[in-house]
Amino acid sequence: MKLVKLDSRGGDYMVVVDNIAWLRTGENGQTNVGMVGGSPLLVVGSVEEVAAKIGAS
Repeated sequence: MKLVKLDSRGGDYMVVVDNIAWLRTGENGQTNVGMVGGSPLLVVGSVEEVAAKIGAS
């Protein structure tokens, strides 16, 4: 199981990479991260930045 740390303005998340379903541009330079079976997370960074962080894990 691979985990990735995603930073958020309200607190950081440790997310199981296999549970990430999609990425979408959010508001104020943030990204929505769609989770399998759950609500999306709003994290700091552009879609490209978040995708690079996920891909590097």
